[in-house]
Amino acid sequence: MRRTAVALVATLATTAGAAAASVPAQASTAKVQACATNWGTGPRHAGMLVQTPVRNVRAGQHACFDRLVIDLGAGRAPGYRVRYVRAFYADASGKLVPTKGRAKLQVSVGAPAAASFNANRRHLVNVAGFAEFRQVAGLGSFEGVTSIGIGLRIRAAFRVFVLTAAGHRPRLVIDVARR
Repeated sequence: MRRTAVALVATLATTAGAAAASVPAQASTAKVQACATNWGTGPRHAGMLVQTPVRNVRAGQHACFDRLVIDLGAGRAPGYRVRYVRAFYADASGKLVPTKGRAKLQVSVGAPAAASFNANRRHLVNVAGFAEFRQVAGLGSFEGVTSIGIGLRIRAAFRVFVLTAAGHRPRLVIDVARR
């Protein structure tokens, strides 16, 4: 009896394995694995203030996330603080900065804005057609900190990291998961 039960379980496992192998859902499983964006929504922070200036902001779309890249000048990579807030306020003046989107992700970079970078522009980069980004607004640069607001479709998981490579200027990267 026990051998029959073991044989039955083995047969069912083999049959189930063969059936699963013939189902085209494997492609969707691969996509789910490729889009594993379990980054969380809690605040992220690292580093300290530096004199490396913020030079530019650009955005891109990927299969699993929308990406914001903050280009920096030559020098050490700055610190940052990235967190969800209820509203955006302009640096120094404290005035409300209205933005599109139901969720607000504030990026504070521990670096001043370069003279060529307008940190007060309400549309720093065109994000029309993006899955998550609704608006990227400059909130200003004051006392060595440059702030950027990302208006999002909804509150979503995100990650933050700094790219540094020999011969290249540092870049701060913020990825927001697609939902």
